[in-house]
Amino acid sequence: MILKVCTSLLFLFLVSSVWTRTVRQVYDDLDPGHWSRYTSECPQECFCPPSFPNALYCDNKGLKEIPPIPARIWYLYLQNNQIETISEKPFANATHLRWINLNKNKITNSGIESGVLSKLKRLLYLFLEDNELEEVPAPLPVGLEQLRLARNKISKIPEGVFSHLENLTMLDLHQNSLLDSALQGDTFQGLNNLMQLNIAKNSLKKMPLSIPANTLQLFLDNNSIEVIPENYFSAIPKVTFLRLNYNKLSDDGIPPNGFNVSSILDLQLSHNQLTKIPPINAHLEHLHLDHNKIKSVNGTQMCPVSIALEENYGYYGNVPRLRYLRLDGNEIQPPIPLDIMICFRLLQAVVI
Repeated sequence: MILKVCTSLLFLFLVSSVWTRTVRQVYDDLDPGHWSRYTSECPQECFCPPSFPNALYCDNKGLKEIPPIPARIWYLYLQNNQIETISEKPFANATHLRWINLNKNKITNSGIESGVLSKLKRLLYLFLEDNELEEVPAPLPVGLEQLRLARNKISKIPEGVFSHLENLTMLDLHQNSLLDSALQGDTFQGLNNLMQLNIAKNSLKKMPLSIPANTLQLFLDNNSIEVIPENYFSAIPKVTFLRLNYNKLSDDGIPPNGFNVSSILDLQLSHNQLTKIPPINAHLEHLHLDHNKIKSVNGTQMCPVSIALEENYGYYGNVPRLRYLRLDGNEIQPPIPLDIMICFRLLQAVVI
């Protein structure tokens, strides 16, 4: 018993010594003059970590306005406050900002001073989720790489708001109030390097127009989409991940080869109104069809290549790449049809 207590005390002493030495080292490594300057520049309401001098933490402080931002700051955390406005004054010296997190505040479009965001020339990441925006704020910094606007009240996208954002790779607009009329043919014009577009949980009835050609991930879950236009995906030849869960797609709303697209590796069509499995491409790796109205599965018909031809190529030939298949929540009764296993030799999981 005594040995156990002594061992525990020794362990706590060592941990405490290491922690104390680490903290002391952080302070010792800082030049006293620099540390004094950092302390004096740090807004009283915020925290300026000595080990991360380019960051300013003002989150969860009950702030109603943005404090003055020191010139050295690159990363600014202002989430979970009561901020209603973004004005130019606090950013007068903040010419090096790369990252601003303003999630979970009370910011409206009228509360954003005209031109204040576009003057942040070096800004790469702008997070404005869970606010009270009714439209995409404009103008925006031309160097932006990520723009997160989820869970606002956005129903309008101003004309040309994205036209100069050539560096933007991620645009998140999910859980807003977008209608089809808000997405015109030129809405996304200029987003030449966009890779992820999230428009899930809006009020769309149609597939959005003119998705940027380089888009890899397209998320359209929880809308009311009924139809996939003919050759829709030919305009986005690099799309790899496609999510259309929780829509109103039926067999009649999908063209004969609507999803027979070689670039698509992950296709999610859960919670729709399909009664049969749509034709797929041999390159597809993950297929989610759960919670539809599918009654049976014919592996021979579903197989993207002739099973006889596949047998001639052998296991290492041009076999379909499907590895995951989800079919639960339909009217299909087990067991899994043998022809499914014959066709999809790389299958690792089937949920039925």
